[in-house]
Amino acid sequence: MADDMGAAKERRILVAVDESEESMNALSWCLKNVLVSTSSSTDTLILLYVKPPRVVYSALDGTGYLFSSDIMETMQKYSNDIADCVIEKAKRMCREQFQDVKVETMIEHGDPRDFICQIAEKLHVDMLVMGSHGYGVIKRAFLGSVSNHCAQNVKCPVLIVKRPKSASGSK
Repeated sequence: MADDMGAAKERRILVAVDESEESMNALSWCLKNVLVSTSSSTDTLILLYVKPPRVVYSALDGTGYLFSSDIMETMQKYSNDIADCVIEKAKRMCREQFQDVKVETMIEHGDPRDFICQIAEKLHVDMLVMGSHGYGVIKRAFLGSVSNHCAQNVKCPVLIVKRPKSASGSK
């Protein structure tokens, strides 16, 4: 990607990450195949983790049990710790393959389908990279497909990285 003067165009690449092996595989594939491995690379990776909504929305759950504020705080801390861990793992993976790659991180809270699409539009990214869990027709019907939703609704190119064939036969 170069302009008329031969200078490389800065690309902003949004990579959706979560705690799954598939999202880390997508990031690894992006690092190996999308980024240019030169010291003059002007690409910026934006690592996005979207914390899904809590299953328990209030202090009173569906069975009538009351959760104390301590339990609610512990659940929130655990969610934050997972997000921080995933982002750190992804940043470490980026540094191991490209020492000087520009990495930005974002942690959002909400429905991943909606937030990934919103962030891609808001930041005017050049590409969205995400992993595919490889659900079959039945699981996809019940769980939905975040990657399919994003591919249908985001205006930028979407790269969906499938899990390697060796891993897909294990499930």
